[in-house]
Amino acid sequence: MKKSTDRILTTHTGSLARTPALTKLLVARERGREYNKADFEREAAIALDLVLDGQLDAGLDVINDGEVPRVGFSTYVTERMSGFGGVSRRKQSLDLQKFPAWAAFGDSQIGVAEDLARVWDTAQAQQAVHYEDDLAGVTSDLDAFESALKPRAGKYSETFVSAASPGIVTTTMLRAEDNPAYATDADYVFAVAEELRKEYEYIVSRGHILQLDAPDLAMERVIMFGDDSLEVFLDRVRLHIEAMNLALVNIPAEKVRLHVCWGNWQGPHQDDVPVADLLPLLYEAKVGALSIPLGNPRHEHENTAFRDNPLPDHMLLIPGVIDVTTNYLEHPEVVANRIQASIDAVGDPTRVIAGIDCGLGTFASYEFIATDVGWAKLRALREGADIVSRRIWG
Repeated sequence: MKKSTDRILTTHTGSLARTPALTKLLVARERGREYNKADFEREAAIALDLVLDGQLDAGLDVINDGEVPRVGFSTYVTERMSGFGGVSRRKQSLDLQKFPAWAAFGDSQIGVAEDLARVWDTAQAQQAVHYEDDLAGVTSDLDAFESALKPRAGKYSETFVSAASPGIVTTTMLRAEDNPAYATDADYVFAVAEELRKEYEYIVSRGHILQLDAPDLAMERVIMFGDDSLEVFLDRVRLHIEAMNLALVNIPAEKVRLHVCWGNWQGPHQDDVPVADLLPLLYEAKVGALSIPLGNPRHEHENTAFRDNPLPDHMLLIPGVIDVTTNYLEHPEVVANRIQASIDAVGDPTRVIAGIDCGLGTFASYEFIATDVGWAKLRALREGADIVSRRIWG
């Protein structure tokens, strides 16, 4: 994983806006409806070209495929693993419980509560879960990504490919109580980790940085563990990190970056767990970089946590310095100030890569940012990083 040796490198968090045509096909495929595979491949290729050119035009250094071939950052595993079925009934977040007027308000006429329900209740683990032996899903995604990269060679510094963490899979696709394969949630978490290990190792073997998407390590404080003590939640975080490390046992830490967040819904987030409570546990993860949101009104102040809990010597910080839940466009100077605050907290500009808070297209059909505003935000990220780079390196 490259450091910011002569300028502040920039990246994003994984998902980017899909085209409307591809979105319809992705949703149809996920829901088991008939769809034309040739149409899907054509639209996926069109969307992939758009997101690659968009990242390069914005000046990003570390790029990916925008997750355009997948319906969502976590639920895609149900299309690649057997053992899932039925419906998981997840608890409502504390935001929805404590702010009913907000839940009914929303950006659309149907309101936030109904909007969230479209991606909230997913399949559940009803049997033992098994990754398909041929890894067809990840293979086809990487083949398409690498083919599209060839004519763009030399225009970027590195590539990354995101994958769901064991913790987000098991807190999103819940274990059915009568699942004969797993007596406990811990059994389920470690079994999923062992299956995901195949995908992780394959991504790295193809020459990409692996990004593990693990919002569970913060977000589930206000969902699954909203009624429990902080210590009960942190015990689950420890379990998830242990399982993650098991899945990463054969991968060097410098080949992995970890994304942790509180969920990117446009809500109050008043009960989010503080960064300081998480860092000692997150530092136990066998990864080379930590991506975490620090660009939104609830968490921007928490870059100071890295002064009191310094990064391990081997780890880089990818602070989110762009809010992905509002169409308000950050001024480059604001972005620069946020980047500088993280550099000051870490104490070394070479160990900071500027990023954004979360995905811009976390699930197909569930987005808060207009596509053109999203690209403008990524350009502001680059412009802010350039301001800081000039301050440091001239």
